[in-house]
Amino acid sequence: MYERKVIPNLNCGLDLIGEVLYGKWKIRLLWFINEGHKRPSELQRKIPDASRRVLNMQLKELEEHELVTRKIYPVVPPKVEYSLTEFGKTVIPVIAALGQWGDEHGDRLRNVILKQL
Repeated sequence: MYERKVIPNLNCGLDLIGEVLYGKWKIRLLWFINEGHKRPSELQRKIPDASRRVLNMQLKELEEHELVTRKIYPVVPPKVEYSLTEFGKTVIPVIAALGQWGDEHGDRLRNVILKQL
């Protein structure tokens, strides 16, 4: 398991956000959970490029950061559902604003990204 060697700088709001939302799929996970996709298999279908292992790791980190909760139902086979906490719901407007900015500048961002490839 990964063990952090450097203590993060937590003096700035942007650094705090980076610590909580850093991860390729975390923002999408939060968005899809907010839209009602709560089962791990649903999230996997919404993000097919991500491995199940990585999604589980990032869901666990989101749970540790108190943005999502996991509910395990006592059935066979086990059923798990994720939902946003009240704290997690507060980040959704921020994600929506980032998505809107990306949509508004999509052509320019695509061109810049494709130049680098």
